Amino acid sequence: MNREDFPMLNDEIVYFDNSATSFKPQCVIEAMNEYYTKYSANAHRGDYDISLRVDQEYERVRTKVKELISAQRDEEIVFTKGTTDGLNMVVFGYMAKFLQKGDEVLISKSEHASNVLPWFVLAKKKGIVIKYIPLDADYSLNVSAIEPMITEKTKVISLAHVTNVIGDVRDVDAIGEICMKHDILFVVDAAQSIGHMKIDVQKSHIDFLAFSAHKMLGPTGVGALYGKYSLLNDMDPVIYGGGMNAFFESDYSYELKEVPWKFEAGTPNIAEVIGMGRAIDYLQEMGLDKIHEYEMHLKELAIAQLEKIPNIKVFNKKAESGIITFNIDKVFSQDAVIFLNRFKICVRSGNHCAKILKDEIGVTNTCRASFYFYNTEEEVLKLVEALKCQDKIYDNII
Repeated sequence: MNREDFPMLNDEIVYFDNSATSFKPQCVIEAMNEYYTKYSANAHRGDYDISLRVDQEYERVRTKVKELISAQRDEEIVFTKGTTDGLNMVVFGYMAKFLQKGDEVLISKSEHASNVLPWFVLAKKKGIVIKYIPLDADYSLNVSAIEPMITEKTKVISLAHVTNVIGDVRDVDAIGEICMKHDILFVVDAAQSIGHMKIDVQKSHIDFLAFSAHKMLGPTGVGALYGKYSLLNDMDPVIYGGGMNAFFESDYSYELKEVPWKFEAGTPNIAEVIGMGRAIDYLQEMGLDKIHEYEMHLKELAIAQLEKIPNIKVFNKKAESGIITFNIDKVFSQDAVIFLNRFKICVRSGNHCAKILKDEIGVTNTCRASFYFYNTEEEVLKLVEALKCQDKIYDNII
């Protein structure tokens, strides 16, 4: 679908690494170019026409993000460098104040590093306890496993909406209900879901949610953090400087701006924010339900064909996302994807920044093919045909 909108597809490559980053439609590129060529001034700094236009375009994106995730107000949206930045802001700007020694945080072993390492740091610094929600036999997270783990010390549940290796879609509505029932803060990593399926932070009782633009057709180096307004009011910035303060004096006194601007120190990624806004427009015009349905069609086709090929192990056949994680028996994952590159097929190998998932799946590295709406059935079949030639892998790698 819509392949003509993506300049990168003119290179005749088969791009199945959309979980790492997505291609950008021409309209996103043009929106960023328009900023650089027609009104390239700073944001929230000037009182002249082109600077005022920057302010309008920049703040308009805040409204677009609010509407995309069904937040209550624009001020609940903070622009960040991406998911990692947003989750670190939550952990070190809010949780470091809120959590005490012995308090428990529930995560899973299939989380991305961005939703693991900040909690590890807080465990070392403050003595919080990290507990891992057990996974099912298919490596998905079963909501029924959560409530038995909750104690009076459980203060936070922090999970990916869709995991980046297994690709299981967590029932955030049900998890949010559990968090509400037990007065637990609910933090969601939406990096892998934001450009693929609908999210409603109010319906799901989400307290904090972070995502990146580059996985949803937007530019790199930008994203957004949602937080309930009351929580953002209590959260401290982790970066201080220009643009986020109301005043400061030589006697050490200072006052910060209101939410969300107190979290946006320095000159922001203006062009990238504008590009993210245009990417949101594009996704809204296409329809996220339509996108998800098509991705699942491609995945079902791929799984049906891969099951016919000997020596292929798929780790996540039932996951309701466009992610397929697999290995070829007795073939190192990086060797496999280097071989696929001979066919101009782009697939990722490695641990995918989920380094403790090996405790569950029993292997350190895997191959991951991740689909998006601009992929085709023909491309899926090209991957399948290449994998049928697996006996030639080591004949072709130099």
